[in-house]
Amino acid sequence: MSNFDVIVLGSGPGGYVTAIRASQLGFKTAIVEKESLGGVCLNWGCIPTKALLKSAQVFEYLKHAEDYGLSAKKVEHDFGAVVNRSRGVAESMSKGVQFLMKKNKIEILNGYGKVQPGKKVLVKGEHGDTAEYTADHIIIATGARSRELPSLPQDGKKVIGYREAMSLESQPKKMIVVGSGAIGVEFAYFYNSMGTEVTIVEYLPNIVPVEDTDVSKQLERNFKKNGIKIKTSAEVTQVDTSGSGVKATVKTAKGEEVLEADVVLSAVGIKTNIEDIGLEDVGIAVDRDKILVNDYYQTNIPGYYAIGDVTPGQALAHVASAEGILCVEKIAGMHVEALDYGNIPGCTYCIPEVASVGMTEQQAKDQGYELKIGKFPFSASGKAKASGTPDGFVKVIFDAKYGEWLGCHMIGVGVTDMIAEAVVARKLETTGHEILKAVHPHPTMSEAVMEAVADAYDEVIHL
Repeated sequence: MSNFDVIVLGSGPGGYVTAIRASQLGFKTAIVEKESLGGVCLNWGCIPTKALLKSAQVFEYLKHAEDYGLSAKKVEHDFGAVVNRSRGVAESMSKGVQFLMKKNKIEILNGYGKVQPGKKVLVKGEHGDTAEYTADHIIIATGARSRELPSLPQDGKKVIGYREAMSLESQPKKMIVVGSGAIGVEFAYFYNSMGTEVTIVEYLPNIVPVEDTDVSKQLERNFKKNGIKIKTSAEVTQVDTSGSGVKATVKTAKGEEVLEADVVLSAVGIKTNIEDIGLEDVGIAVDRDKILVNDYYQTNIPGYYAIGDVTPGQALAHVASAEGILCVEKIAGMHVEALDYGNIPGCTYCIPEVASVGMTEQQAKDQGYELKIGKFPFSASGKAKASGTPDGFVKVIFDAKYGEWLGCHMIGVGVTDMIAEAVVARKLETTGHEILKAVHPHPTMSEAVMEAVADAYDEVIHL
């Protein structure tokens, strides 16, 4: 029996950040991990996918070298090498987390963890050996995995999830991507750029359906221009994997059709990892696949907490990290404010990138606001034109009465690095006029934010 102040189950961007902050605050801390440190994000999600997308972006640049007055002939790609680079980046990042654990004197408990009554955690090793540990505070950060639909069972070969999508041994000639959230459109962009014939099937009327409609329409135009086929208001009702490839039956408003491909990627969301981790044994309350917590991530059972994808907030890496830090700071008795889930940025890393924070135009209207809306296209941006990336825009939404910045929506190259301006400004309750009077550097993509705000207040210069 070993005793700790804090034990964290799961070492993803929620878990390992939580453990580090706990250690910084003086808690004797341990972290339980059954696979690789860093969880899905570092090993099979955020980081390796960005490595794949960067390879695709560089490939695109090389193919269009003549647009920049350059010559790059017989540009080819090695799919295996691209995948290997991605895996190498992931392994490097996981080793970085190992270093951080050692630096912060956090004990790593390798194995499958289950919470037990009496503030205990049972850890089962890969060889079946078990050990029991106690802690005053047990934080569940077990994350999530690819969700399976009954009509789309994954076999890991012809019907795959995101893990298989980033480590295929050979590049498919045809791929069907079911679902057009961040995971779906990022892989659609990657495989299309590599030369795969890609079709997206989306159940809702727009791709990237959580985004502002203007952004969704712009991304659809870009994707179609690049040869990606898109079927919205469509549903895959069954798949036939008996042949050499896959036949997917797709139901649309016009009827049913059968699409053929080598591989179907199921990107229809996530399923939380809450089964068989001892929740029932302890009596921890769950509702609709999520662990119920208060504003400081305490469950209904004292001494047990949950953060990240297993809780009702947005399933994003930066949300999990913020929740974990807030959780342990509250445990330490610090004065903390509950997280504002209305000011969480969302980023999608296809090209063009998508970034947003706050309300969409429709959401703001539905809440009864009188709006001032501004929009500035990158086609009017000197930096974007010089960079050869004029597609996209910045859209801003303000409350006409008080000037509150209600939402910001961007689509274009590099916008995921720009959205933080809106996040910080909204946190500080900055008004549109204050953004206008904050001088933005020229020539930059970020000028488009100032220009969009100026458009909202009828002061735009470059339109």
